[in-house]
Amino acid sequence: MIYTYLGPAGTFTEAALLQVPGARDAERIPSANVNAALDKVRSGEADAAMVPIENSVEGGVSATLDAIATGEALQIMREALVTISFVLAVRQNIDSLEQIRSVSTHGHAWAQCRGWAEASIPGAEFVPASSTAAGALALLDDETGHDAAICSPLVARERGLKILREGIEDYQGAVTRFVLVARPGPIPAPTGVDKSTVILPLAEDRPGALMDILEQFVVRGVNLSRIESRPTGEGMGKYFFSVDVDGHLAQERVADALAGLHRVCPDLRFLGSYPAAEGLSSSVDAHNSDNAFSKAHAWVHGLKTRLAT
Repeated sequence: MIYTYLGPAGTFTEAALLQVPGARDAERIPSANVNAALDKVRSGEADAAMVPIENSVEGGVSATLDAIATGEALQIMREALVTISFVLAVRQNIDSLEQIRSVSTHGHAWAQCRGWAEASIPGAEFVPASSTAAGALALLDDETGHDAAICSPLVARERGLKILREGIEDYQGAVTRFVLVARPGPIPAPTGVDKSTVILPLAEDRPGALMDILEQFVVRGVNLSRIESRPTGEGMGKYFFSVDVDGHLAQERVADALAGLHRVCPDLRFLGSYPAAEGLSSSVDAHNSDNAFSKAHAWVHGLKTRLAT
């Protein structure tokens, strides 16, 4: 296997990738951004890509949601959770917070440390970086202009960066969710604690359009663990929904919901069923169990055998 991930080495994304069995000993190619990582998968340069998709503080990662919703079809194979903590790394000549004039990091990291930054380095300019590791490693380059970087403790220590402050995140215990994405292929077998992800384009902006989608899940007892709207870029009022549900395609209630969704949104994109990283299963009412669906289908089939020909 050849893997790619949002690089450079030392990012939280690489930490997520290293949770995949065998990834530590496999070839790992860093990519400059999410689109570049997914392009490597689509072209066959890599077998799979680990990319961030959701954060417990900031919500969905728009770059990933948009990239997997369009273009050549991809499939989510598994997910990984990483607890996030940040340090403030600085150039060697910086000894106090008062000396910092600019700080670089990824936008999501900045959002998770904004409160600390406003209180501790209120005059510092935020310099966006493609990743937390990229902003940190730029401190080793004399030609880059920023004085400090917000990054993971791992990359700071591995690269010998000077750490001025630790644990600067505003929310202790924040978690980022990552997904391993590959070209479409076999769907992982159900484990009993699974998720499925679908992309649902809103066919038209009208009253009840979203309800038509949601009721497909409600009437079958399928729990939504995440739903986010994203603009398609085709004009105002044009949106698609990225949805995670508790359950697996192999379960009758999920399969039946997907069939209903296909009637409402023929252009939906199924991104896969895969093991849920958190290991928690939602309760299912008896009338939404596989057994209940099987009996119902058998009953209807029995009625159909009596149809006049």
